[in-house]
Amino acid sequence: MLHKGSCHCGKVTFEVETDLEQVMECNCSHCSRKGYLLNFVPRTSLTVMQGEGELSTYTFNKHAIQHRFCPTCGCAPFAFGRNPGSGEETAAINVRCLEAVDLKALKPIPVDGRSF
Repeated sequence: MLHKGSCHCGKVTFEVETDLEQVMECNCSHCSRKGYLLNFVPRTSLTVMQGEGELSTYTFNKHAIQHRFCPTCGCAPFAFGRNPGSGEETAAINVRCLEAVDLKALKPIPVDGRSF
């Protein structure tokens, strides 16, 4: 299914092809502070429609994930990294930034990122 999303101010918009079957809730310091609900997809499933050049990047810990955020509103709609098993380029979609998604209908899978 094709989902549309954006940062809070709308400067960055994107589309992602995903079924939202798995939504992860990580307890690492970054994800828990920001309240992320994440859905991982192949990088090719994400298309940034506008504002890609406006995005800033934040990395921490092992610097393996590039958290992309809008410098105007501070919203972080997605991040880029690699699948640890296959090495495939992936995108971690912040499901809270998608339009018309009933968050109450999703059942988050807890992930212990704090221990990594």
